[in-house]
Amino acid sequence: MKTVYKIVLGSLLFVAACDSDLDQVPPNIASSDSLEDFEGVVNAAYFYQHGSVTPMAVMGDFRADNALMDEEPYPEFDRFGPDLTVMEDQFFGPFYTALYKSILSANNVIENSADEGDIGQAKFLRALSYFKLVLVFGDVPINLAATPSTTDTSILARQPVDDVYNNVIIPDLQDAIGLLDTEIVNGRASRYAAQALLGKVHVYRGDFSSAESPLASVVNGASSAGITLQANYADIFGEANDLNSEIIFATQISSSVVDEYGDSEFWSWYGGLDTKSLLPLDPDLIAAFDASPGDLRRAVNIDEDLLASPKYPQTGGPDHDWIELRLADVILLYAETLNENGAPASQVLSLLDPIRSRAGVAPLDPAVLNTRALVRKAIQDERRLELAFEGHRWFDLVRTGTVDAEMGETVNPNYFIFPVPISEILATDGVITQNPGY
Repeated sequence: MKTVYKIVLGSLLFVAACDSDLDQVPPNIASSDSLEDFEGVVNAAYFYQHGSVTPMAVMGDFRADNALMDEEPYPEFDRFGPDLTVMEDQFFGPFYTALYKSILSANNVIENSADEGDIGQAKFLRALSYFKLVLVFGDVPINLAATPSTTDTSILARQPVDDVYNNVIIPDLQDAIGLLDTEIVNGRASRYAAQALLGKVHVYRGDFSSAESPLASVVNGASSAGITLQANYADIFGEANDLNSEIIFATQISSSVVDEYGDSEFWSWYGGLDTKSLLPLDPDLIAAFDASPGDLRRAVNIDEDLLASPKYPQTGGPDHDWIELRLADVILLYAETLNENGAPASQVLSLLDPIRSRAGVAPLDPAVLNTRALVRKAIQDERRLELAFEGHRWFDLVRTGTVDAEMGETVNPNYFIFPVPISEILATDGVITQNPGY
């Protein structure tokens, strides 16, 4: 859906290039305290998410056991060594730049706008940006100012992941929950999006006691806002289905608006349309669907003849929205949370019934899956099939501690995260440091 970009085309505030992406300030908001309408700045914060999409897709699925690269040096994604740095311009640089631009735009709204709705959206987008950054890079610099100092290099120092969560991501989402409405308007951030992301953040940190309440609020209350599972799995995906009832929040993409990445190409990577990965389908994913006979999701996710994925139809091409949060994802996170918090298997597995029924497979039997470990594995397997080619797989493996078991090799934990762009290290004279192993 292109609603945001119809507005953005007329009001987008592009960020001027400076020595470092953290030093960039929208040039026409130097006197931002005199602005009264921050809609254009909010739109910019949404727009800059666009540049994170394809890198997130590649890191989420091609680093994991869902997809493969063909052309050197891109198979480095599967070799778990130091050489990913050579792909800075392709993935990590645009990702880093786009998200810090989104953060700067959000900071400006938070610092200067008097509109609670604008501030709520900005806090959601700032939290989303920092969440993506810590998943990918680990420790990252924190900037909460609309006009950061261009001389104080201490603000460029990377801050511990826990500080980013505790001082930015979680407080921002808690604030957003209080500021946003439950209704989703034109695909914008809503209270349910903030609650879903907050629950997801807690799950990724392993804090299941904190995750339960926000996830329960979404699962139990979403229908009142029109958020429901689609009857047909295939109807969730593709440009024709953007902003359907299952979507809690998506980054809206338009081919008419060029971003840091150039054009959003995630759909073409999965579809085998990029020469770097003409046969992207990992045999391990085929085997996973083999273990779920009759699963209707198979035909949507894999084409065994082409060894690619038809999940995002070529019709619509670069106008496919990128799904950040959808109801099935949240239900699975809630089931995982209840299981870790000691709920009985019957209660946990019943949450999966609508998802599995839609997929044409039978409910899971709590008499068979009668331990927390068995239920945990069943939920992980369900997430893989349900969310294939949506950028989740690698980050799920890392957070659940199952990288080695699922990848079939011992992976140095240094390579659970990705290299910081060398351009940022050089631009800051080494104040921003590289991750170990790169």
